[in-house]
Amino acid sequence: MESNDQLRWRQRLENYRKACVQLENACGKKEYSDLERAGLVQVFEFSFELARKTLKDLLLYGGYDVTTPREVLRRSFAAGYLGEADAETLLDALKKRNLLAHTYREELAQSALTLIRERYFPALRRLLTRLETEARR
Repeated sequence: MESNDQLRWRQRLENYRKACVQLENACGKKEYSDLERAGLVQVFEFSFELARKTLKDLLLYGGYDVTTPREVLRRSFAAGYLGEADAETLLDALKKRNLLAHTYREELAQSALTLIRERYFPALRRLLTRLETEARR
């Protein structure tokens, strides 16, 4: 029988999996209208939050009590759920979250698009693969 903490992180993982599918679809476009670009940023934001919350729930299940997003990412690296490069990439994403919201400024919107498609989504996808492996244990 699964404990409440185990059940919670597995349910969160399922939601994270669905968000990653949406993000992958959004990242797969060749060109974006302003509205589509804003949508990509929004999908990234909720995917990133679900990644962080899934990790936090998994860490809680493993006996770690972490509170801040930065602590979650650092402890996830220490626990082996994130590789060093992906931990640094996601810490960078955490730092740039506010910048990504400014999609009404063309130069920032283009920068956000590139960061999400080329750096952040691949890290989130690798994390999903790692968490799915963890869930099968």
